[in-house]
Amino acid sequence: MAAGLPELFPFLPPLPRNSSTVIRTYTGTRVSSTQPKTLSTGVHSASNSMDSSATRPYSVAIGASEAFGELLKQCKGQIPPEFRSYSGNVTFVPSNHGDQVYFPSPCREQDAIAAIKALEACAAATIGDLRHGKVSRSIKVDLDKAACFLMSAYLATIDGKRKGQTPKGLIPDTDYNQAQSIQYRRLSANLYETKEDGRYYHIHGSLDATTQLRMIGLPPFNPQLTDYQKCIDTIEAAVKKFTVAELEDMNNEHGQAGVEALKWENFLETSHGQVISALPPFTVEAIEVQRTTVPETPPHTPTETGFQSHLWPKVPANFPQYALRGIKAIEMCRVIAGPTIGRSLAAHGAQVLKVTGPKLPDVPFFQVDVNTGKHTTHLDLRNQRDLKTFRNLLAEADVLIDGYRPGALAKFGCDPQSLANLAQQRGNRGFVYVAEDCFGGTGVSEAEWAGRRGWQQIADCVTGVAWAQGQFMGLDNEPSVPPMPMSDYGTGALGCVAAMTGLYQRETKGGSWMCRTSLCQYDIFLLKLGLLPLQEQERLRTAFAGPFFKLRHYDSVDKVSGEALKAMQRAYPHLFGPHLMLKAKSKGFNGKDIRWPKEAIEVDGLLIQHVRASRPNGFDRPGWEGWETDLITDDKVNMAEDDVISTNTSITPVPREEQHQQQVGSGSLNSAPQRRDRIATVNTVLATA
Repeated sequence: MAAGLPELFPFLPPLPRNSSTVIRTYTGTRVSSTQPKTLSTGVHSASNSMDSSATRPYSVAIGASEAFGELLKQCKGQIPPEFRSYSGNVTFVPSNHGDQVYFPSPCREQDAIAAIKALEACAAATIGDLRHGKVSRSIKVDLDKAACFLMSAYLATIDGKRKGQTPKGLIPDTDYNQAQSIQYRRLSANLYETKEDGRYYHIHGSLDATTQLRMIGLPPFNPQLTDYQKCIDTIEAAVKKFTVAELEDMNNEHGQAGVEALKWENFLETSHGQVISALPPFTVEAIEVQRTTVPETPPHTPTETGFQSHLWPKVPANFPQYALRGIKAIEMCRVIAGPTIGRSLAAHGAQVLKVTGPKLPDVPFFQVDVNTGKHTTHLDLRNQRDLKTFRNLLAEADVLIDGYRPGALAKFGCDPQSLANLAQQRGNRGFVYVAEDCFGGTGVSEAEWAGRRGWQQIADCVTGVAWAQGQFMGLDNEPSVPPMPMSDYGTGALGCVAAMTGLYQRETKGGSWMCRTSLCQYDIFLLKLGLLPLQEQERLRTAFAGPFFKLRHYDSVDKVSGEALKAMQRAYPHLFGPHLMLKAKSKGFNGKDIRWPKEAIEVDGLLIQHVRASRPNGFDRPGWEGWETDLITDDKVNMAEDDVISTNTSITPVPREEQHQQQVGSGSLNSAPQRRDRIATVNTVLATA
């Protein structure tokens, strides 16, 4: 038996080397695995509990199971016991290409996201029981698809083009302030050394670089400055004129996002770090309101023939069984983290309407990814006519997703108290308010940074993720932003679980519910898992040897992600295959083909899949009626994905004919041999709805 397993799983009998087994962990989850593996339970400083022979690589499946147990522990007071009861039905399934870490990062990102997705699946299963009748539902988390989720924006394509490849005009230009399209202005959101040796500050021009550049004494535009390295040298020279304290004062004065890159231990010494690290990854609590004479809508009640729901929309018997079908959500977010909440809810069947202002800047290509499954509309809430339209939409909604700085939307009636009051006016049909921000801690008096502006790189720098990345990359006392928007996607996944928790609580307990998460809370959960073992980090350095490890602290997140992506394509080409993608033509993008990653979770008896391709911001009219469905194609499920399932879900390989019979007999809506027929059926049924 591999060293370390007796401590992790003391009740398991010894296993022969290279045996195939399904390991049940202390949380009750299962790991589909081809051989026993070990993992580090370490602290922030990388430790190594692997077999000294180094012949058995790190297992993401076992790491995910451990992370799932930790997530359940940290969220104990936030999730209902019914969610937890499904934890024993979860299996983490690696592919036949291996059970390994794919990203050049020392953090246990794949473990963390697989654990969060497992909890999302538990929430879906529980809600499915509530809506469609209680059955025993098995849950699978596909580890390759979970990894793809973390870099979804870099896998999504429009007309066969990925991020950075699209010709002008293919995607509507929402970079209204040229903060993305001009390299000099783009690098105003970057990590630079300050006047103080060894101290680094991530300035951030957000989606308008003008204020940030002027703040450090540079012109907002410099047409002659186009070279990447010369842009960096110019901006870093300006930042190095200031101390961290001076940059903090200027940021506060000008309302800019920015933060010093702190190490994990230094972050925990700050008052905000102490407060926020004591919080769970997300919080869900009832919104207290003064009771009126309007009778409250009773919660869900069991009946002799099944269940009677008072808040869930009724679903015809011939319709696909989604957990959230009929739920209406308004999304007021941009970029990645907040919109990922809406995208995930849409995969569970919710109607998600993304509302943006007609001149609100956003990153153009990200819309190809995060707008999947939604409708999008433009409303200027400063205009009384548009505000009236918005309030009419809000009156019918179940969920509001707020991805802006805390309190920014309150003036439009989008704060928790206003929504709870509105719920009373409509017969006490409660609202679920879901907030995602950078620093977390809203409403906690000691959380001094709760109201600060921020983005993923800001959270990664302040919590210590960037210093861990720099150390992993062999930099001499320098931090580095990690590759890919992994914290964005992880935070969005947490927000989805929080929203589903709020909907379940509304149904079973009544009232309105407030759900909160943040980029910092995701990073804290991630870092509390400990770093990858030293031997696994060394393996990654070998696998990614080359240009990636020549990057420095000042290299942008685009540069870091781009080099990581090229190296991953060489090392793990299967992650970029069509068998992990779905495809549909998008009316919003002029009929162009859109490809996006498949959902990472499967729940017996439930469908988890989008029904429409992405579209640009502001494409649809504002309304809840007449939503179309697209023809979703999945033309690569037969051989490749069939092999993945047959290899990883059986103790010994089962002949294809026998396995096909088993899967057909299981009733699973998500088994690979049934998926193409199922997709065709879903498209037909929804098109006639």
